[in-house]
Amino acid sequence: MSNQIEFRHYKYFLALAKDLHFRKAAERLYISQPGLSRQIKQMENDLGISLFERHNRKVELTKAGLYLHQELTNTFKRLDDVIAHAKLLNDGIDGNLKLGYVGSAMQKVIPDLLLKYKSKHPRVLFNLNEMDNNKQIQALLNHEIDVGFVRMERVPRGINIQSVFEDTFSLVLPKDHVLNESTFENLSQLKDESFILFDSSYSESYHEKVMQIFDQSQFTPLISHYTVNASSIFRLVENKFGVAIVPTSLKLGYDMGIKFIELNNIPQRTTLKMVWNNMNTNPVLDNLINTLITEKK
Repeated sequence: MSNQIEFRHYKYFLALAKDLHFRKAAERLYISQPGLSRQIKQMENDLGISLFERHNRKVELTKAGLYLHQELTNTFKRLDDVIAHAKLLNDGIDGNLKLGYVGSAMQKVIPDLLLKYKSKHPRVLFNLNEMDNNKQIQALLNHEIDVGFVRMERVPRGINIQSVFEDTFSLVLPKDHVLNESTFENLSQLKDESFILFDSSYSESYHEKVMQIFDQSQFTPLISHYTVNASSIFRLVENKFGVAIVPTSLKLGYDMGIKFIELNNIPQRTTLKMVWNNMNTNPVLDNLINTLITEKK
């Protein structure tokens, strides 16, 4: 690499790669448009790489420019994380872990895991963010979170996956519904009811497993609503818009006019899994993974 390349060149390149407009990028950088143009041209000359295709009113990244933009973005994100971790150490904190999770994980799994982890590593901070399965995977790939808790069977290459907790399914009914645990025999008793389910975008594999329950019961459900939020499902059931099937662990932490009937006589189970990027270099991540593995033994 040429000794002429400096940190500011990368900053200028990333700004122009984001805006694809010399004037807008120059304004954000507080430099003149001709000055930005000269700096980018100097960078291209020193690297011997064409980074941008310039047209009359349009700027586009070349194939090499696209690659450099992606890699530099990841590198600077990693640099930000390193500096943030150094600041935590300076303040007497061992580190920070960013967690994503689906709602059901917060009912028991995450609190239990964090309590055990904090007992051995009290000087670690946690940032918790509820998000659906696909957003967690994208956030892991983008190094925006360290760990996710999902209901998925398959994940992209480069993402590690570890089973955490196997859960049964439960029916969710309005509190005054005619069926209860003593009168419930099988799901076909509800074939004329409307069902409220998690949308397939929540997790395709989870949705497929729920549909298998209906297949086994030999009827196609009438689905009145889809959502990705458990509290929305429960509120709709409470107001008699339909009935629902959810992971049993979701019954914890809610106080609504609903009741649950556990479907423990069916073979289908839903498994909560922990996922993380195997390229993640967060120095406190391994301790969390080891805590989880020890917990399962």
